[in-house]
Amino acid sequence: MRGVVFDGKQAQVVDDLEIREPGPGEVLVAVAAAGLCHSDLSVIDGTIPFPAPVVLGHEGAGVVEAVGAGVVHVVPGDHVALSTLASCGACADCDRGRPTMCRKAIGMPRQPFSRGGKPLFQFASNSAFAERTIVKAVQAVKIPDGIPLTSAALMGCGVLTGVGAVLNRAKVDRGDTVVVIGTGGIGLNVLQGARLAAASTIVAVDTNPAKEDVARQFGATHFLPSADAVRDVLPTGADHVFECVGHTGLVRQAIDLLDRHGQAILLGMTAPTAEASFAPAAMFLDKSILGCRYGSSRPQRDLALYADLYLQGRLLLDELVTETYPIEDFAKAADDAHQGRVARGVLTF
Repeated sequence: MRGVVFDGKQAQVVDDLEIREPGPGEVLVAVAAAGLCHSDLSVIDGTIPFPAPVVLGHEGAGVVEAVGAGVVHVVPGDHVALSTLASCGACADCDRGRPTMCRKAIGMPRQPFSRGGKPLFQFASNSAFAERTIVKAVQAVKIPDGIPLTSAALMGCGVLTGVGAVLNRAKVDRGDTVVVIGTGGIGLNVLQGARLAAASTIVAVDTNPAKEDVARQFGATHFLPSADAVRDVLPTGADHVFECVGHTGLVRQAIDLLDRHGQAILLGMTAPTAEASFAPAAMFLDKSILGCRYGSSRPQRDLALYADLYLQGRLLLDELVTETYPIEDFAKAADDAHQGRVARGVLTF
């Protein structure tokens, strides 16, 4: 079968992948569509260290093809969105409703794929850039058939991360003020999360002026080409500033833009050894710096909510899909994403 494999030096589309049958508690999914997220590119450029060879992709949707013993919440033929959280459901963090912190789901990549008799790793417990993938049952979330799979794919990472960061981690309240630095796939979902939370002022910051229309479509009340101008809109600062780029200088700016009792939420992925600096004295005004993994999500709950909001016309999904590409055009899709030409490119099988 076809898929995108990174061998440690380059990523290429191959057609000779093999995958084993699903075991107990697992689901085999025929992937229909997968969003190309910057996290996939970060594996290729080394920003995210990951063992190779690995089948890439982690933002997908498809149709259940087979289930292993003990799986009862989905059956063959069901449409599902895939999460990356292969959480165990039994540890202390899972029991507290924090599956993103499950210690049995982080840093333990599996190898359900093979090529030429040699095993390949699975990226983010997902590997959606393959015609078929195997996930733990908890990762396959049933969705209504009426949601296009090209749109549903984006719920599994971009929407969970961006909207979840607003609703679950920052807990933005009605009337709050929000600044979003970077309006790529994650930033757009932060914008619509702020809109759903009824924030009063939502400032989008991006150096690319071509992104203004879509930023406003997703919820921005203001669009600025530089964070330097935020104080013209919010003289005392913002209640919440989301850094969605992964640049240490912008982390400092996010902190500097906070009002009293404000919080900076860091979503952009920096290099593992990168360091950011800030003035600690400013933090005594009850300011906070929050990390956020995967929108602090509970996918079985959150994806069902987002599916309902989409069907109600309140959550934008179709509008996120800038362009679709056959899997064979992965290189073009990656270049478009790297150059910022798309909000989200979606690979299809």
